[in-house]
Amino acid sequence: MSENSAARERKYSIVLYSDDSTVRQAVTAALGTRLSPEMAEHVIHEFATAAALRLYVDGKKPGSDSPIDLFILDGEAVPEGGLGIARQLKDEVFNCPPVLLITGRREDAWLAAWSRAEASVIHPIDPFTLANTVANLMRTSAVATA
Repeated sequence: MSENSAARERKYSIVLYSDDSTVRQAVTAALGTRLSPEMAEHVIHEFATAAALRLYVDGKKPGSDSPIDLFILDGEAVPEGGLGIARQLKDEVFNCPPVLLITGRREDAWLAAWSRAEASVIHPIDPFTLANTVANLMRTSAVATA
């Protein structure tokens, strides 16, 4: 089995954080199980609290069989927003995977940049924009790590 086929067979791991179950449902529905035919399927790990997200991330060991490939964080989550969590992940996680932030307004893109997120989309979630943005981030990340 070649390296490419082994990588293709491994499901991508996406971590999704939002305190709002409707946001988590919208993201999950928009992404389905496969972003595009040439990409592997993905699994979404949903978290409603920042504490649970941190426990999950802390439990991941470098070089594990199921690394995190992408974080999707809700910048409007309360009591702890995704913007601060994104910045903390970028500061504390070695070779942090890409981060996609969901912001409340287009004007909040500068906050996403401050948090060092690679991309941002706005509420309400447009399924096509979200899926294309996630696919582009995953492709770029896969090329960078290859």
